[in-house]
Amino acid sequence: MGRSDGTGAAAGHRWKRWIVALGLLSGLIALACAAFLIGGHVVRLRRAPAESALLTELEQQVKLDAAAAPRLEAERERLTVTSLEREGRNRRVAWVLLLAAGLSIACGTRYMSLRPQALPSLDDLVAARFAPPSSPAGARRTKQPAAGVRSDVTTPAVSGGEAGVDLSFVDELVARVGGSREGAIVILQAIQTHYRHLPDEALQRVCELTDITPAQIAGSSTFYAHFRRSPVGRYVVRVCHGTACHVAGVGQIDEELRRHLGIAPGEDTDARRMFTLDKVACLGCCSLAPVMMIEEETAGHLTPASARQALGRTAVTT
Repeated sequence: MGRSDGTGAAAGHRWKRWIVALGLLSGLIALACAAFLIGGHVVRLRRAPAESALLTELEQQVKLDAAAAPRLEAERERLTVTSLEREGRNRRVAWVLLLAAGLSIACGTRYMSLRPQALPSLDDLVAARFAPPSSPAGARRTKQPAAGVRSDVTTPAVSGGEAGVDLSFVDELVARVGGSREGAIVILQAIQTHYRHLPDEALQRVCELTDITPAQIAGSSTFYAHFRRSPVGRYVVRVCHGTACHVAGVGQIDEELRRHLGIAPGEDTDARRMFTLDKVACLGCCSLAPVMMIEEETAGHLTPASARQALGRTAVTT
């Protein structure tokens, strides 16, 4: 086992050295091409006045002596051929410049991805995010609950199991909004905002206090994607699966996050209900693809490793 690990480490080291060498070589080629193009442009600017003056002089001679016409035509032809050759040469050098620059950037990106990165374990992440608030002066303030979510609502992620739902909010809501069937969507939205999902106990109380039927609640809660019937994690991680992020490889990031957070197949929330992975069509950050949002914090240009690091960074800053 030790020999195979050592062989793998040596192979990885050689691979990184080849990447560095290729990146430096392509970078030098790109710089040489850029210097060639800039130098050629400077030389052409310096020669242009003399060539223009020569053509003007020959044109004046032709006006006085028609025998000077062949020399004028030969000079024009020479300048035309020289210009076409220069343009073709510059075009080829420009293509080499683009290819070399792209290869250099790709090598740099690959090298950075191969560098050893300290990745937080799930236990460290949980400890950092859900550490008890500290009261001494100067200590960092803990993250406040999301807007519209009551801090006194018991979360199974903290208690470790299913807990009773405080239904006093439902009673107050129905008393304020009314119990007509037309207010079903408004009531469901308020319950969703308060509990962050639609608890069965809350929906049952709604049916007891209003004219809204269980069938109407079932139809509305399943028709609109915004409503959730299962509890959501303490932190919602919205992973963009739009076109730009899909092309950039967001599928691998989603798989790595699910593996790291221990989310079972077919589920979107881990067993302890601390994190919920929410697939969204677009986050409006296509230039950062692939991108995700942890609550209100955005992380872009992700790799599977940096996505895990983004969870760790937000744990430290919150």
